[in-house]
Amino acid sequence: MKVSDIGEQGLLKKLQRFCPSEIIGDDGAILNIDRDRNLVVTTDVLVNNVHFSEITTSPEDAGWRSVAANLSDLAAMGASPLGITVGLALPTDTQVEWVERLYQGMTECLQKYNTPIVGGDLVRSPIITISITAFGQVHPNRCIHRHTAKIDDAIVVTGIHGASRAGLELLLHPELKQIGQNLDEADKQALILAHQRPKPRLDVLPILWDISPHSKFTVSGMDSSDGLADAVLQICRASNVGAILELHKLEWQKIPVSEALKKWLTPAQILEYTLYGGEDFELVLCLPSELAETLVEKIGNNAAIIGKITSHPQVILRDQINKNPDQVLTLSRGFQHFNNS
Repeated sequence: MKVSDIGEQGLLKKLQRFCPSEIIGDDGAILNIDRDRNLVVTTDVLVNNVHFSEITTSPEDAGWRSVAANLSDLAAMGASPLGITVGLALPTDTQVEWVERLYQGMTECLQKYNTPIVGGDLVRSPIITISITAFGQVHPNRCIHRHTAKIDDAIVVTGIHGASRAGLELLLHPELKQIGQNLDEADKQALILAHQRPKPRLDVLPILWDISPHSKFTVSGMDSSDGLADAVLQICRASNVGAILELHKLEWQKIPVSEALKKWLTPAQILEYTLYGGEDFELVLCLPSELAETLVEKIGNNAAIIGKITSHPQVILRDQINKNPDQVLTLSRGFQHFNNS
């Protein structure tokens, strides 16, 4: 048996039996330190020509993205960052300037969140690989998990989806810039920036806890780095529930989409990018509907309630005006490591 035979999710299931079941399964691991504080630890690995390339990403952008991915995982756990370590594998002919620019990009992102680089490791390798471990802290009552979604919870997204995928396509296929004649230069640059410089949504956490400071309501969630559909499916699978995501009257009133995508892509392409594009690094949160409405209002800027948690085991995309039949969403359509395709 090869890893390509069972795929990323199948391999994860096999490896999870080597870990404490009460710790793994979220965007990060929560370790108890004391009564008032938990330590959150998360690791991401980025590989040249898989997660970044010289065609799509400058060294500074690669550094920014590698840090943002980890800070986004901390945000998805409800944690504020404390520091990161960097494991860097490099070919011997790598330019020193490239490495310095990589760290400059990391620093530009980290400074926005007052987070230091506190250590790491350097090794020789045939391919550039960046492995970052991030450390954060969270009050035990404010931990966000995937497995705590409840039936009738509202599903909130903190911003638009699909922009990063669109930006990547523009970078990989410069000819598309001519095809997208309805896009002005500002639209194109906004989409490219969404891919190269994603913003981890740590800003959402103070708002989330402020809307009901004395309540002990449970928030379930994760980030959408692997796609919006993937995030909802992973939450539902961990919580043993289902969901209905809603397309509404004005096409995108429920699931927020970049205006630039509407100018450029067909409705089918927009839906594909939105659900399965990935690397938007927004948060997908499940919480009681009244609190969800308050949260969306306070976040603004394209935050939206896109559906609700149900007892039915499937995740269904529903068009309320019946223009399109129900769609059952699956993990197989999103990006998965080790797939043969």
